[in-house]
Amino acid sequence: MKTVTMHKAKSTLSQLVAEVEAGEEIIIMRGKVPAARLVGLSAGPSRSFGALAGQVAVTAAFFEPLPEGELDHWEG
Repeated sequence: MKTVTMHKAKSTLSQLVAEVEAGEEIIIMRGKVPAARLVGLSAGPSRSFGALAGQVAVTAAFFEPLPEGELDHWEG
């Protein structure tokens, strides 16, 4: 685990972010006291197109206009 001073973190932020993206963990020190930990974000699960294929069906009624009473509720 790498430690850097607050001043060095300010002046080399883009380099530190690149190191974090590569998996490094960096502690930012305020004097001799740890003040912050810089860690990378893990990517969330990726979405794939067609994940619900065959599980959801849209009928022709989906494309028909809403009845007036229901439309009034949506439009306020």
